[in-house]
Amino acid sequence: MSKSDTGVAIIGAGLAGCEAALVLASGGIRTTLFEARPGWSSPAHKTDKPAELVCSNSFKASGPPSAHGLLKAELKMLRSPLLDFAEQTAVPAGGALAVNRDLFSLKVLSRIENEPLITMVREEVKEPPQGFDACIIAAGPLVSDSLADWLKTRFSSTRLNFYDAIAPIIDFDSIDMNIAFHASRRQADSTDYINCPFNEEQYRLFYDALVDADQTQAHSFEKATFFEACLPVEVMAHRGYKSLAFGPLRPVGITDPRTGRWPYAVCQLRRENIAGDSYNMVGFQTRLTIPQQKIVFRLIPGLESANFLRYGSIHRNTYLDSPKLLTSDFSFKDDPNIFLAGQICGNEGYTESLATGHLVALFVKARMENRPLCAPGAETALGALSNHILFSPVEPFTPTNIHFGLFPPLDQNRFKRREGKKRKKEVLCERALEEMGNWIKDGGLS
Repeated sequence: MSKSDTGVAIIGAGLAGCEAALVLASGGIRTTLFEARPGWSSPAHKTDKPAELVCSNSFKASGPPSAHGLLKAELKMLRSPLLDFAEQTAVPAGGALAVNRDLFSLKVLSRIENEPLITMVREEVKEPPQGFDACIIAAGPLVSDSLADWLKTRFSSTRLNFYDAIAPIIDFDSIDMNIAFHASRRQADSTDYINCPFNEEQYRLFYDALVDADQTQAHSFEKATFFEACLPVEVMAHRGYKSLAFGPLRPVGITDPRTGRWPYAVCQLRRENIAGDSYNMVGFQTRLTIPQQKIVFRLIPGLESANFLRYGSIHRNTYLDSPKLLTSDFSFKDDPNIFLAGQICGNEGYTESLATGHLVALFVKARMENRPLCAPGAETALGALSNHILFSPVEPFTPTNIHFGLFPPLDQNRFKRREGKKRKKEVLCERALEEMGNWIKDGGLS
């Protein structure tokens, strides 16, 4: 494959597709970006804007020594355009990178519309279009049935599904701030989060109502497979009475100013926009019906009169068995001019989608320029994530977020166990950033 005026087709203007298009354009490669909306839309999308964030507005930790923060640091080294837009539209969220999702999408749209090497076509693509040098399928986990069926037929692979859920958003003016209060686990005097504190009696009342309300929905979803990092709150509740108090409702580090003590449990609300007039219920992804949400979630102290700007919902996500289908540059073994990127290839999370979109664009560019480019080493966050997607030996293959469990162990000369877990994470990040710097230099990407 060589660089030509025909360029690259990208299917899907989500995070991975937009990132890939802008990376290719910055390298002088013409791109046609196909987006099905508004003609066809998934049940989870609410707008026709590119890079719409359909679940949370958070890209998770903003910097090392967390794995998510490390992946962002590596993307900064690669000059990720969408990560830059996320930082430009950030809203206060403590140690996390959360964005005003509408402004973020508008930034992406404006950049794409003003990039002469990108043509955006608003139509549903049911199979890779002809006449392009290469095609990147970045249709996302909410891919249309038509394209998913083509992938299944073309590559003789079982289509894999899991269910993902969306958390509600609350109008700030409807939160009772005589009960709720501002606090953050990581930053003193922070106003980034609102906390709704439970005593044990309130927690038991809420827990019982949540489990009871879920019975009908649980039956209809009894064979559903959920992504462990984004479980519906009621599914988690069924795992035990204290599962929420030790999970999304854990009170550790949150002092109730009315009592001077940690509550029995706490529901956190994260700011949804810069104005602070709407808040996302952290960890409250749900499959409950709207009438059930109105009843059960108003049992949370401080949310008795909650006005829901968006109710929680559940949707099916689709991904492919990438270790069986893809080569080391994310192209299909049976069709090397077609590449896969984003959540459909088996990564989970916003930053992870940017990462695979960016990496695949670099692979495509290298291929068109007839030069070799190997994946970054597994010591890096980008390499560790790619290694899982492409070479995971575990069956059935399942999507993942970035986490330190994907990284190879540290050399004993570099880290000794007695130094502690915090230092271990710091050393993992130091090693990763060194390796990423070398990969960028060796690959001629600087």
